Amino acid sequence: MALPSTVLVTGGCGFIGSAFLRRLVPEHPEIAWVNLDALTYAGHQGNLATIASAPNYRFVHADLRDAKATSEAILVHRPDWVFHFAAESHVDRSILGPGDFIQTNIVGTYNLLEACRAVWGDPEDRLFHHVGTDEVFGSLGETGLFSETTPYDPHSPYSASKAASDHLVRAYFHTYGLPVKVTNCSNNYGPYQFPEKLIPLMILSAMEGKPLPVYGQGTNVRDWLFVDDHVEAIWSVATRGRLGQTYNVGGDCERQNLDVVKTICAEVALATGKSFLEIQKQIAFVPDRPGHDHRYAIDASKIRTELGWRPKETFESGLRKTVAWYLANPEWVDSVRSGRYRDWIEANYGERAGR
Repeated sequence: MALPSTVLVTGGCGFIGSAFLRRLVPEHPEIAWVNLDALTYAGHQGNLATIASAPNYRFVHADLRDAKATSEAILVHRPDWVFHFAAESHVDRSILGPGDFIQTNIVGTYNLLEACRAVWGDPEDRLFHHVGTDEVFGSLGETGLFSETTPYDPHSPYSASKAASDHLVRAYFHTYGLPVKVTNCSNNYGPYQFPEKLIPLMILSAMEGKPLPVYGQGTNVRDWLFVDDHVEAIWSVATRGRLGQTYNVGGDCERQNLDVVKTICAEVALATGKSFLEIQKQIAFVPDRPGHDHRYAIDASKIRTELGWRPKETFESGLRKTVAWYLANPEWVDSVRSGRYRDWIEANYGERAGR
């Protein structure tokens, strides 16, 4: 595909979207990059401080749940390509309050698809790239891998809402000829990830002497993907993948949750000079969450075979970079922990918020 003149990215102030923009805005100065973000508690313009003044970057404050604002953004900027990162993405919060997940992940995706369909009369050299998750596939046993043909079996309001958005995107390809591609990724980690997620939560709690809560016995397994590897995979699919196709993106890093937490303890101890054994004593087993999937693991052979992509980071090398980043950026941590996130949790969930 020919490279676009204008790209619109939804959720570009979030974790993965901001990594995508930090990489590609300077790499492609010939492209105009438009970042549409609602700036909910987990979206921060500070994530893009390194590119905020770039002449080819523009920020638009809009919410995908607002059909009129979404349509206006597409009409005004007329992007050739759209990368759809924006989503409510935390499983625990979806259990406490599923409504936001339905409205953002399903209705918001519908509004964006409709806005693109209205503007893209000629689909040639257009692209709607939808960023999905492996959680839509449900839970694996001790063996096996998720492939692109694995039947969907979501078990949480979050994964159900993302499954619905995947289906909508594919339906617009088959029904209306909208040029789409879909990627489903495993668990991401890396710098700038919001501290409600497992790895940054454990890094920060380990450094601060707080409990390290582990669900059940910590035997649940996830496949971990360093965020910069994910960005490379998305761009590879966008520029060289086949229209209408889905590509699974995994990190080849299956780990039990307890092993992840122990590795974080070791890395924090190494980076700070604290005692590994003392940090490990902070691990606290807590009751498992409802519908907790046992194991996720990605078969990424399709993207490897067709596009030559494979992750560059091992779990250990990526985690070391991540720990070092959080240690070096306490101001960012303080800014995202304060204000809107704390107020939002208290206003919506009160004492039910827990972790």
